[in-house]
Amino acid sequence: MKAFLLGAGLGTRLQPLTHRLPKPLVPFGAQPLIKHAWQACVALGCDDFAVNTHHLPQMWKDPLWGWGCADWEMLPEQGENGEFVEQGNLQGSSIRLFHEPLLLETGGGLRNVRAWMCDDTVLVHNGDIFSTMPLEKLEQAHRQSGFPVTLALRSQGPAKHIAYEEGRVIDIRHMLGKAEGTHVFSGIYCMNAELLDYLPAQNVVSVIPAFLRLAELGKLGCVVIDEGVWFDLGERVSYLQAHQQMMLGDPTHPSANIAADAIIERSFIGAGSVVDAGAVIRDSVLWPMSQVENAAYLQSCIGYSGYPITGTHHDADL
Repeated sequence: MKAFLLGAGLGTRLQPLTHRLPKPLVPFGAQPLIKHAWQACVALGCDDFAVNTHHLPQMWKDPLWGWGCADWEMLPEQGENGEFVEQGNLQGSSIRLFHEPLLLETGGGLRNVRAWMCDDTVLVHNGDIFSTMPLEKLEQAHRQSGFPVTLALRSQGPAKHIAYEEGRVIDIRHMLGKAEGTHVFSGIYCMNAELLDYLPAQNVVSVIPAFLRLAELGKLGCVVIDEGVWFDLGERVSYLQAHQQMMLGDPTHPSANIAADAIIERSFIGAGSVVDAGAVIRDSVLWPMSQVENAAYLQSCIGYSGYPITGTHHDADL
């Protein structure tokens, strides 16, 4: 199965962090957020990936902040709208970057990779989602239903916009007037190329009109997967909370240099970071190569800029 990872958003909800990196490359734990999505798809058996890019596209190939692909090459093919395509390799996976100079939105981005998609089943995964859900349940439900699309839903979450009955979505945000939402769309779904037939004709378009049309026809499948954890990391509050709840691996990277009397509590310290004497860091995240100077105090902060951090800060992006 192929996987399409959505990486082209502007990341406005996560600014100013996304002034430095595209949202899917923002560090989560010891690696870019999107690499967790890639690992989940690989575990499902995916080895052929497409990613759409728009904001700061050069960072995807950056040796420090990119996601570690090797052997990048420009391909002779183009996207549906003439955008250039590059290909790299990541531990046996083929990764194609479809650059969108004009942001095509979620539906236009799908249409843009039509040639790569062929007639295969594609797992679509939003670039700002972290999940340990068993995605094999989604793949199985999609295969058994025969529908063009199957959405992965959660019972709990902040945006219960999906109403469903017997494995089919019947309404989204009550836009069809059938039912109020009871479940959260996880941002992960399986699809076939038939979905593209239901998109409006314009190049820049959301996928939601196609979802609504399929729901009207009784052809928008869904499956509730409440196992595992799920975070939408598109906002700083959820980004900090997810770090504190997950603490992926060692919360202090082995290459970080922490003074003996520094206090680190419920915080993630990225690779190569330096925390000087007397510093106190609580409920915070330091990106790789951060520097916290003598006696600085950080509470619920994100160190992302690369500039030395001094003084006392609460709920700040530094």
